[in-house]
Amino acid sequence: MTPPNATIGNVSAATHTAVATILERCQALSRFSEVPGATRRAFLSAPMRACHAEIAKWLAPLGIATRIDAAGNLHAVYPAAVPPASDSAANSVARPSLDQSVPTFLIGSHLDTVPNAGAYDGVLGVVLAVALLESLAGRRLPFAIELLGLSEEEGVRFGVPFIGSRALVGRLDEDLLRRTDAHGISVRHAIEDFGLQPSAIPQAALGPNILGFLEFHIEQGPVLEDLGLPLAVVDAIAGQSRLEFIFSGRTNHAGTTPMHLRHDALAGAAEWIGAVERSAQSVPGLAATVGVIEAKPGATNCIAGQVRVSLDVRHASDAARRAAASGLIQIAMQIARARKLQVEHKTLLEQPATPMHPFLVDRLARSLTAIGCQPHRMASGAGHDAMILAERVPSAMLFLRTPGGVSHDPTETVAPADIAKALACGLHFLLQLSESPDFLHHKYLQSESMKPDSLIPDSEKRTRRA
Repeated sequence: MTPPNATIGNVSAATHTAVATILERCQALSRFSEVPGATRRAFLSAPMRACHAEIAKWLAPLGIATRIDAAGNLHAVYPAAVPPASDSAANSVARPSLDQSVPTFLIGSHLDTVPNAGAYDGVLGVVLAVALLESLAGRRLPFAIELLGLSEEEGVRFGVPFIGSRALVGRLDEDLLRRTDAHGISVRHAIEDFGLQPSAIPQAALGPNILGFLEFHIEQGPVLEDLGLPLAVVDAIAGQSRLEFIFSGRTNHAGTTPMHLRHDALAGAAEWIGAVERSAQSVPGLAATVGVIEAKPGATNCIAGQVRVSLDVRHASDAARRAAASGLIQIAMQIARARKLQVEHKTLLEQPATPMHPFLVDRLARSLTAIGCQPHRMASGAGHDAMILAERVPSAMLFLRTPGGVSHDPTETVAPADIAKALACGLHFLLQLSESPDFLHHKYLQSESMKPDSLIPDSEKRTRRA
């Protein structure tokens, strides 16, 4: 099942050309920006229109037209093959079909960026999807392939992420449409200003003929580089708990209050922050972060009487995440009692873990093996569009190694050799699906859901067994 113009285990001249084109295209899109000299492209900002036009230009030679739905998502359909009639001549060939009732597989990612962004976060997943369609070289599969360039994932403009993918699963509601940006423009008005109709948002929801979704994405972390691996199959997107703690003591003079008579809220918070780090290090796969500290009154010569701190806890297992958050609450209370402080906490977010579909995860792993890569599986600590689309359709993700683990920064990059492997893996994956009776006859939809333990990445399973 060798992809066109490529031999598994050997990068051809055509693949070198494809990789160079992918890199050039990512850089080209990075220049469509709201600010000169940097990359910033928020939801339905003016540069997004140029972005859509550039992608349409790439797809035109394939005979593929693009359309923009009411939430600003770009769609482009590579048609399926229609089998020849059984009584036709032996040399009959399948012909392309644009029938919207034909089963369709989705591939894509988001086109918006954070401020001062790199060139590959999100965008690489869209550009790789274009390259996959080009690499098929006109070969039609039993299902259509729909490229998605999602309008919003980062949450920069309106403070709420995943506007594009929310529309696809029917969750772009009136409350969200009323949200406003820093200039007082609502999501509804932003859609109208872009020339789209909010009343057509229900028509953006995915139909019943969708077979699944694949998102290529840079890892945005250092794990694959540390392991020396180019690619990994994402088997789950970690759940998140976000909490806020307020440690309260007594504000007093820093020079006249003896150490043993202090009720220092900042010292208590600092002790707890150290405990957060130690606790997270003791649980494989757990990430716990204190990213905000706000001390009052905030003067050099004052003992802090109140400190507000944030807590972000993530794990691929909801049970492990909840247990960790509960344990850290108990530790905060113990520290407060010992220091004669008060502590309050409130939960700001509870986002459950999202397993990727086991059938698609397995087939991606097989494709990695076929192209000579270790079929490593891992959880994603960050949220992605695949997490939202998984509510509606079977979803999968493939991570590409991020050199230096750097993302959301202009120095973000990706290795050309890793792109070549991702392209080969994607082609093998599509051709594998096209020959799978379980996939074509929807039997994979009856497969058993992932068990909690199967959400644990391979490396963590080895750690637990050790």
